[in-house]
Amino acid sequence: MKIINVILTGGVGSRLWPLSRKEKPKQYIDLFEGKSLFQQTVERNLSISDELLIVGNTENAHLSRKALTELNINRFKEVIEATPRNTAAAIAFAALSVNEEDILIVTPSDHLIEDEKQYTNAINEAVGLAKNNFIVTFGLQPTKPETGFGYIQIQENEVLSFREKPNEETANEFINSGDFFWNSGMFCFKAGVFLKELKKNQLAVYTASKEAFNKMENSTLPLEESLKIPSISVDYAVMEKSNKMKAVKSYFKWSDMGSFESVYDYLIKNDHPIDRNGNMVIGSSLHTEFLGLKKCILVITDDAILVLKKEKAQDVKKIYENLNNKNIDLQ
Repeated sequence: MKIINVILTGGVGSRLWPLSRKEKPKQYIDLFEGKSLFQQTVERNLSISDELLIVGNTENAHLSRKALTELNINRFKEVIEATPRNTAAAIAFAALSVNEEDILIVTPSDHLIEDEKQYTNAINEAVGLAKNNFIVTFGLQPTKPETGFGYIQIQENEVLSFREKPNEETANEFINSGDFFWNSGMFCFKAGVFLKELKKNQLAVYTASKEAFNKMENSTLPLEESLKIPSISVDYAVMEKSNKMKAVKSYFKWSDMGSFESVYDYLIKNDHPIDRNGNMVIGSSLHTEFLGLKKCILVITDDAILVLKKEKAQDVKKIYENLNNKNIDLQ
């Protein structure tokens, strides 16, 4: 039995445009203490796992390899998806790549995690549960009534319910109850246990994923077979249906770095300069003055400039989608 860190590298990070682009999504941006979120994810799990398995796609596999080379890591496995089919299939490919008794620690590649001792404690607790054939999810202690995350209702290690992204009133009720935790998108289980639950609860995904996997060449999945796989999240496919679920309440500091609001807060903690009204410049050392503005962010890249109020950070995705719809080559 091995413990294997499976890193899922999909996602564009459209709310961090123009820093995050299709050719270099947010998980590969060197904005976080000189390393990317992907590199931090790899390093964070080195001491608690025996092997590294990257599930990527044809557009980002070279970025993962480059980032690993910079860390002097050359021992890893990879599965390269021909086309994104959501997280149920991505995790199925990982589980099919290893022995049934191997324990997978499945982590996204674009999360910022601090308090490594608390993180290691949570992982060790999850591994213990996984050895007893449970599928483990991680609930993160909420720090505010966040409406952009899903929630898990947990008592002890029991999962009582999964809840969709709430409105503000419901989010406040969740926080006040003390039973609700943010859904982290991290999981831990034996490969064989996951595949059996996927087969039982979402047979079409299991069958099509296995067919594509069996025709994989040079770590790359075939396009024709991949397009037959239903695109569904692992939460809907397995986690919300399985009777083998357990949860670990987790108390490490966490952010999905999903918006410039998160980036702003992180950079301030790391002494990034702001003016007296809380305005920030990202991507340039040019002297900049903000007149009549408060808590605004100026983002500068070689081919684009973004100006936004901090509280409008979630709306950056609309700009990205608009550029995509108009076929403007800046995504």
